[in-house]
Amino acid sequence: LTGRREIDLVLGICVADVLGGLSVGWWKKNHNTHHIVTNDVDNDPDIQHLPFFAVSTRFFESRFSTYYGRVMQFDAAARLFVSLQDKLYYVVMCFARFNLYAQSWIYLLRSDFAPYRALEAACICVFLAWFGCLLSCIPTWPLRVLYVLVANGASAILHIQITLSHFAMSTESPAPEHECFCARQVRTTMDVICPRWFDWFHGGLQFQIEHHLFPRLPRHKLQRVQPLVKDLCRRHGMEFKEFSFVDGNVYTIQWLGHVARRVKTYNCREQLRQGAVASIVKA
Repeated sequence: LTGRREIDLVLGICVADVLGGLSVGWWKKNHNTHHIVTNDVDNDPDIQHLPFFAVSTRFFESRFSTYYGRVMQFDAAARLFVSLQDKLYYVVMCFARFNLYAQSWIYLLRSDFAPYRALEAACICVFLAWFGCLLSCIPTWPLRVLYVLVANGASAILHIQITLSHFAMSTESPAPEHECFCARQVRTTMDVICPRWFDWFHGGLQFQIEHHLFPRLPRHKLQRVQPLVKDLCRRHGMEFKEFSFVDGNVYTIQWLGHVARRVKTYNCREQLRQGAVASIVKA
């Protein structure tokens, strides 16, 4: 808005934290990391959603997250949820907003680097205050709970739009030491096809490949560079993936189902391994 980073950031905090209850600082840290290491199992927080989702069987290995600084345990709860992830996808998306509230507070309370910690905490408290006042106008507690669930569940469409672009895409580079930034973004991201008159529904999120290649490009310019990106991919033999919104949902659910079915194989192997260890110990 002003051209000055510090002022724009403070303005963003005063608007987003107060109106949405989410930390801009957390979002920047999370989103910038996602752009740098897109769909990397160990480093990208946007695909690290155990115990609810595993977009790759590599998560079965209880891998260490460099973003969260802990091991993502593939425990009994994770095995249960992941085995049902294709069936629970839309249900979990309805509650995803609550996770963002939690991540915002975790960032503000625990992060080593939160330059506007006090301002953001104060602004989110303002959000809680006005939202609490709004709830007090609703006559009964059941209706208040219903309002909270519906108000936050409505954002499920946004979470679906975001996860659609990455959940079913590649998480393993064919040549990690030689793959360039451009090739990585095209490999790990997909676009959503929609007519021009329906752009308002996606708000630019349908051009995720272009957004990842040119993250500072305004949303209204993304459509103009898409033909150039497609031509670049064609000339260099890179697959440019795009689906309609419906087909993208189907593709994502099918991929989640593929990973979910692998949990059964994993459980069988674990039982055999534990049986073998027990036999050795007994012997």
